[in-house]
Amino acid sequence: MRVVMLEAPQALLDERRRLGLDGRDEMWDGVLHVVPPAGGPHQGLSSEFFGMMFGVAKARGLVPRMETGLFRTADDYRVPDQLYCRPEHLSDRGAEGAELVVEVRSEDDETYRKLPFFAALGVREVLVLHPTPRRAELYRLVEDRLLPVQADAAGELASDVLGVRVRAVPDALRLTWDGGSADV
Repeated sequence: MRVVMLEAPQALLDERRRLGLDGRDEMWDGVLHVVPPAGGPHQGLSSEFFGMMFGVAKARGLVPRMETGLFRTADDYRVPDQLYCRPEHLSDRGAEGAELVVEVRSEDDETYRKLPFFAALGVREVLVLHPTPRRAELYRLVEDRLLPVQADAAGELASDVLGVRVRAVPDALRLTWDGGSADV
């Protein structure tokens, strides 16, 4: 169900904060986007992918983060499922930039509407993961736009940022990197 409130009562926002329900909320040019908690398939895929990529990212000098605010300004930020940034991108409020963002799709989410925001911040790649059926899409920054990357003849997408190849196999995504592989 979609709800549009022209002005949210401060008591509602305070209650959401008090209960810890606002952790995934986003601010788009001063407009609050209340994001529901992720469901089981979403959480499962996100956790598995993050677990496999944590060490890979660290070995490349990147800082892996889950559900961290990616800020342009105080009233313009998104909370991707994962981001992989350089240490200098980190700030007290979250991150001020990223090399790679991972979004796990949920029904009716706003993943694709976030691409221009990520491009404006200079995010080099966005990996979109689909839980059911398991598949992936990769977008790469070209000039000022994130454009879809075509899979190679083997059906693999290659992330330059992580140095990982991703392809769909029955009931999983196969991740391959220098020195390892895993199905998630």
